[in-house]
Amino acid sequence: MKRPTTILLLILPCICVAQNDQDMSDTDTQKMMQQMQQAQACMASIDQAELKKFEQQATQMDTSIKALCASGKRDEAQEEAVAFARDVSNNPSMRKMQECSKMMSSMPGMPAIPQSAAGEDNNRHICDQ
Repeated sequence: MKRPTTILLLILPCICVAQNDQDMSDTDTQKMMQQMQQAQACMASIDQAELKKFEQQATQMDTSIKALCASGKRDEAQEEAVAFARDVSNNPSMRKMQECSKMMSSMPGMPAIPQSAAGEDNNRHICDQ
């Protein structure tokens, strides 16, 4: 997880500069590089073992929810999904990841990260996604 993040952070300035080279001043470019370094430091401070553990839990939860949906146990699937989402929102590593992501989205030329991922689809059932 650390290596892909580092590679992404190293490639992003090239992409942003290539897309906005006529619009970005040297000051903007320097500011973006500083923000990228801060975001990279932020990501490096996240416990990688904790993220790996979370990734495994998410995979298991996905399999479990799909099985419940397939067997017609929609209410159980929804309850498990909501409980997992609650765990994610309370997880310090996930909160830190969200913080780091916000740092990256505030960079010039970077698209904003949609906030609707956690809140907008509250009325949709997990089995219908």
